[in-house]
Amino acid sequence: MPSSTDRQPVIVLVRPQLGENIGKAARAMLNFGLTEMRLVAPRDGWPNPSAGPAAAGADQVLAGATVFGTLAEAVADCANVYATTVRKRGVTKPVLTPEEAAREVHTAPGRSAFVFGPERSGLETDDVALARAIITVPINPEFGSLNLAQAVILCAYEWSKGADLQQPTQEELLPPAPQDELEGLIGHFEALLEPKDYFFPAARAEATRRTLRNLLTKPGWNHLEVRTLRGVLSALERTGSRRG
Repeated sequence: MPSSTDRQPVIVLVRPQLGENIGKAARAMLNFGLTEMRLVAPRDGWPNPSAGPAAAGADQVLAGATVFGTLAEAVADCANVYATTVRKRGVTKPVLTPEEAAREVHTAPGRSAFVFGPERSGLETDDVALARAIITVPINPEFGSLNLAQAVILCAYEWSKGADLQQPTQEELLPPAPQDELEGLIGHFEALLEPKDYFFPAARAEATRRTLRNLLTKPGWNHLEVRTLRGVLSALERTGSRRG
């Protein structure tokens, strides 16, 4: 059985131009559980001091990045190579969406690689020719301007949907405030609104109070939120008194 690491696609950046973009790609990768980055002839060499700050904590991806002289060397151990490009560039290959390619990666034998070209020009025809298939995204034909990190995150996200990643844990929610605290809040509102003739005319007062009560009980405030609202009302009350 292949290991979980073997099922992870390798992210290959071909002739990346800016360290910042390498860092942003690393950040995109790690958000969705990908850790193996390979660089083909980075323009400014490697390591690049500009990559770290842009990675925003994805240091393990940058630390493990390996450099190759050619794309063929970078994907030599990969049986399934996908070239990301907005067009076929004269090469006849199967064309897949990121979602379709990700499904293949999870089931195909052997290692897989998603290959991304330089920021300005994308992959050359010879680069695409090395791939088994092309990944392209339905995109606005009048504005096809994905940057490198955006392209990486599209593929990484689609792969992650089949990887059973844990959802980020949420902070424990506070329980709803007890009824007596809500009653205090409602009473506070009413006490401030009564002198302002909010419940006028008298014939509509009961319905208006009921609507106010429904509004204030509907959200399910916790006790901290109720205390905050009471503090707001008290502050407004003090301000009104000083002005008066």
